[in-house]
Amino acid sequence: MARLALLSVSNKTGLIELARSLVEEFGFDIISSGGTAQALKEAGLPVTKVSDYTGSPEILGGRVKTLHPRIHGGILVRKNLAEDVADLEAQQIRPIDLVVVNLYPFEQTIAKPDVTFAEAIEQIDIGGPAMVRASAKNHAHVTILTNPSQYDSYLQELRKNNGTTSLEFRQTAALQAFQHTGGYDRAIAAYLEKEAEGRGQRAEGTLPDTYALAGTQLQALRYGENPHQPATWYQTGATATGWTAATQLQGKELSYNNLVDLEGARQIMAEFADAQSDPAAAIVKHTNPCGAALGNTLVEAYQKAFDADSTSAFGGIVALNRSIDTETATAMTKTFLECVVAPGCEPEAAAILSAKKNLRVLVLKDLSHGATETVKAIAGGFLAQTADDLPVDPNQWRIATEKQPTDAQLAELLFAWKLCKHVKSNAIVVTRDRATLGVGAGQMNRVGSVKIALEQAGEKAQGAVLASDGFFPFDDSVRTAAAAGISAIVQPGGSLRDQDSINAANELGLVMVLTGVRHFLH
Repeated sequence: MARLALLSVSNKTGLIELARSLVEEFGFDIISSGGTAQALKEAGLPVTKVSDYTGSPEILGGRVKTLHPRIHGGILVRKNLAEDVADLEAQQIRPIDLVVVNLYPFEQTIAKPDVTFAEAIEQIDIGGPAMVRASAKNHAHVTILTNPSQYDSYLQELRKNNGTTSLEFRQTAALQAFQHTGGYDRAIAAYLEKEAEGRGQRAEGTLPDTYALAGTQLQALRYGENPHQPATWYQTGATATGWTAATQLQGKELSYNNLVDLEGARQIMAEFADAQSDPAAAIVKHTNPCGAALGNTLVEAYQKAFDADSTSAFGGIVALNRSIDTETATAMTKTFLECVVAPGCEPEAAAILSAKKNLRVLVLKDLSHGATETVKAIAGGFLAQTADDLPVDPNQWRIATEKQPTDAQLAELLFAWKLCKHVKSNAIVVTRDRATLGVGAGQMNRVGSVKIALEQAGEKAQGAVLASDGFFPFDDSVRTAAAAGISAIVQPGGSLRDQDSINAANELGLVMVLTGVRHFLH
């Protein structure tokens, strides 16, 4: 008797070619359901509809097709167990050797901006996951394929092994099958979690009791942070978003460190991605901005960011909030850079940048939107938190000192504050004329960060402003800042000794603004 294959797929890529090989080269009989059966019939291939095979019609508008003992008995039979074989013979059920199933396109459906809840629910597959799980469980006797990318390797396996598959192949396919259904279930759960939040059943901004994280391998990277660390880039969701939607115009393959730094640069540009913002540029090294600036033109913004710390800018990651023009492209070719990202790139600018053939140039049209949550692995589990994307509202700031800021100082303090949240704690940023002058990052105490930032700024600190991601529990840093020429400070406040710092600012004639919000970045 011919072997039996069950084919039921939503993604019909490669379906006809696979089925034709199964029938003509290896003598399989095929049973199928719904649109898959129709596609095979139109291609002139012999196929038996599941409803004809089971003797039970599809019911409930197609909701019930394959949930039948003749299907699941054929999948789950242990061919080396006499009792199982006898059961099938008594019920006139044929064993199924191959199951080819991929699931309803749930993630593609919910990615549509106008999808309704009812439409999403209809795309929750029931029979498909049941067949996939059953086949994967019984992989000792059944081959399960869940992705068109497996078809060629399956056919090669049959050709290599006289029409059979090895246990190793079936085990690998079973693992991929459970990964497929696992990711599918996680996508459904994530969607329902978001819906629950929208209905007020879960407080906005809170995290679920069960947190699931899944991704599909997009690209194996050369290595991770160091050459001895394997690394892989995964895509979450069925639709390309964020960096998976970016276009790389030129340059070498992206590395793990490139992607980490690019995301840090994107997060900075998100602060200046609205249409009202002036042209902005940031140069990032090891996720910290070594230079960032606003300008009247894009090239002016880039040049100011570069001049802020030209030594650190060497080998940096550049992010821009405007399409790359010829002037900016020309300026960027004057030094070694690893990557450049912008929402667009003029053809003439792309031609100029092509002279730097190893420079990675990426177009990411949407710089604003990133992950809504961050996850960090720890021993025995992981931590999750909502993203630090609270909008900055200067109207909520409190001017704590006798001296009041000018409009120009408030604008400068806002610029410094937006950058400070993207510097590793303890973070200090000194700016003037909408450009960084000094950045103190990741020090074990705030005093050290203040000294580093002010030393980098040097004489340019005269009349500049200083932003701190955390409060000043002592007045020493305020006095150090005043001695360097700082005119205004923005910080969260919240220390029991806030008044000491405020008193020092009053004594020294500084402006001090308290935001009421801190931005630690570990």
